[in-house]
Amino acid sequence: MNLTLGHSPDPDDAFMFYALAKELIPTHGFKFQHILQDIQTLNERATRGELDISAVSIHAYAAVSDQYALLPSGASMGDGYGPMLVAKKQFSREEIARQKIAVPGTMTSAFLALQLWLGKSAREFDYVVVPFDQIFSAVNRGRADVGLIIHEGQLTYRNEGLVLCEDLGIWWGTQNGGLPLPLGGNVIHKRFPPELRRQISDILTASIQYSLDHRAEAVQHALQYARDMGRDLADKFVGMYVNHWTLDYGERGRESIRRFLGQAFERGLLPHRQELEFVV
Repeated sequence: MNLTLGHSPDPDDAFMFYALAKELIPTHGFKFQHILQDIQTLNERATRGELDISAVSIHAYAAVSDQYALLPSGASMGDGYGPMLVAKKQFSREEIARQKIAVPGTMTSAFLALQLWLGKSAREFDYVVVPFDQIFSAVNRGRADVGLIIHEGQLTYRNEGLVLCEDLGIWWGTQNGGLPLPLGGNVIHKRFPPELRRQISDILTASIQYSLDHRAEAVQHALQYARDMGRDLADKFVGMYVNHWTLDYGERGRESIRRFLGQAFERGLLPHRQELEFVV
């Protein structure tokens, strides 16, 4: 059976699926077609049910939960860190609410976290959608005053002469008893029967475990997607987003998703409360 597998062209996802890409683990007759696209595009494709398996933002899961189930592995959690608001100079929350903010997509978890942090819906502040790897340029060229950065930009923003105004992962943790900020997850289409979902889930988890067990070679593979990062920085970035949370959300990880989407619903940012459906 051929399966489409959508993920971002980033070091953490490349690390995660190294064993699948290089056929280093048994796949029990399944063939995986890797489709590399930015997270906003993958979110949009998920709303149309186009891919069999895909990385999605947890924010986007609220829009696709009727079609997709969450896989127990593949999570990206901001455990004491997360999307960051950066600018050429320091701004307070009140000041940021009055600035133009460059965001990496309206379906990203970063954008939902921004709305929760500001206490405002998207209709109540000024923003411009910019591809995530062009946000630094948007700020430095004056297209936006503040940038909401994800991926490796969290480690490299100082190189762009920018300062940190707020780390939304730290903020979330202080507001929620130290829970990590749920950013991304892997989903599988519900057109597959439950037993098949479990088989595919086990293969994906085995790929993540293989990379964690063969870290040096998996990081080497991931370097081809490490924009402006040397090996050490890429290794640090991978460690931020491929770890024990990635192997299994666990109850704390599941609770963080319930809170994240639940608070968004209570504040009118989502149209209905989510019932999480995990492959078990």
